[in-house]
Amino acid sequence: MTTPYMPAMYGYGTGMSDILYVLTLVLFGVSLICSAVVKSRFNTYSRERTASGMTGAMAAERILRANGIYDVTIVQTAGVLTDNYNPVNKTLNLSQAVYGGANVSAVAVAAHECGHAIQHAESYPLLMLRKSIAPVCNIGSSGSYICILLGLLFSIPPLITVGALLFSAIVFFNLVTLPVEVDASRRALRQVEQMNLLTADELTGGRRVLIAAGMTYFISLVTSIVQLLRLLSLANRRR
Repeated sequence: MTTPYMPAMYGYGTGMSDILYVLTLVLFGVSLICSAVVKSRFNTYSRERTASGMTGAMAAERILRANGIYDVTIVQTAGVLTDNYNPVNKTLNLSQAVYGGANVSAVAVAAHECGHAIQHAESYPLLMLRKSIAPVCNIGSSGSYICILLGLLFSIPPLITVGALLFSAIVFFNLVTLPVEVDASRRALRQVEQMNLLTADELTGGRRVLIAAGMTYFISLVTSIVQLLRLLSLANRRR
């Protein structure tokens, strides 16, 4: 449930670049709305206590054990919606509200992170791919902004082109991340239902929380694609 890569925005252009710029602004606004919806749904279903008294940590423990996973450590971490699974040190990091929360949102989010742990245990191809490309994408992200900024300041179109190509690493990362997150939510809901961790009504609420979270990854992907097209348009115009 960590925040996906979000693109930066650059100066005005003409023609197609202008259209793409406006579209980027619109998508940026949509992403803010989606983030607000995630927080709203999380808060709404955080007020709905689970009938069984199940907390996020308890749900995570049961799901991991049911899937034969004993080498993952469940850790309480600081922040709000900072929940994540770290495949490097095999830790399931749950925010305080999720770790000890005996509510629908806590169980849904904890189950989602367990979905990633299950993916890792099964060597889910896209998760393994995301893990391997993450360092390269981080470098590409930082390098793209530097190249684009220098290219604009000194009017060097090739640098803008290089920046756009480096930025494509972000697009690729988002492209891989979306199905990984969707699959984790699918696994989570299946586990929660099969293990009766939530009642039927509670499961509906948990599904709404995870769907809202999934939309943020979709919007991030679309926004990064539009931004890449704009950068390519800008580089082409500067030639």
